[in-house]
Amino acid sequence: MAELDAARVDAWLWAVRVCKTRSAATAACRAGHVRVNGDRAKAAQPVRPGDEVRVRLHGFDRILIVRRPIVKRVSAELAAAAADDRTPAPPPREAVASVPLRDRGAGRPTKRERRDLDRLRGR
Repeated sequence: MAELDAARVDAWLWAVRVCKTRSAATAACRAGHVRVNGDRAKAAQPVRPGDEVRVRLHGFDRILIVRRPIVKRVSAELAAAAADDRTPAPPPREAVASVPLRDRGAGRPTKRERRDLDRLRGR
């Protein structure tokens, strides 16, 4: 396998298994969910070793450092070796505020209940 000096960011995200498909990686770039070294990235932007890639997926950011640019799907061990994951650990469940649940079949909240919920959520 020839050693590359750069790879497209969408192909790299797909190759290191951040996105399931290359088209999903391209869509994430188009939507502005991908940043390379702090700047919004287009799908064709090259990534080189040492670049920081931030990807917003499922409501939180993943921070990856490019170790090796790859463009094809490889084994899981090689894919893990191509990226260094610097994503901080999620907060413990106790620290995350719980979402109040309504009884099933209780219908829509009244105006008073909506205001109470907004006050509880800090809006």
